[in-house]
Amino acid sequence: MEPLFIRPILAPDEFLPIFISATLVLIFGVLYAGSITLAKMGFLKKRWFYIGFSFWILQTLSLYDLAVRIHSNAFTIKVLIVTMVAYLFIPHLYFRLITDIDKRYENDS
Repeated sequence: MEPLFIRPILAPDEFLPIFISATLVLIFGVLYAGSITLAKMGFLKKRWFYIGFSFWILQTLSLYDLAVRIHSNAFTIKVLIVTMVAYLFIPHLYFRLITDIDKRYENDS
């Protein structure tokens, strides 16, 4: 019987770089979302937008590095990059929805 999935075997010496790449994806993602959201709310200055976008770039690069290290196929890498482009707009959409809801129900109070 032929196997359904063929997974490449990861070298044991690749564990730490894979772990670090995955951790950096999470850290840069939180820093991106936090800095953009706090800048939009007015708690941080507007220059934090540029810092937040640099966190997004670092997160995307870390995710690409992680995908290469775990030997993802080309389709999976493309899906991850499209997901990262969508994640670029999620904090903006979230803030927009919150402000629209506040404006809508402000008159009802």
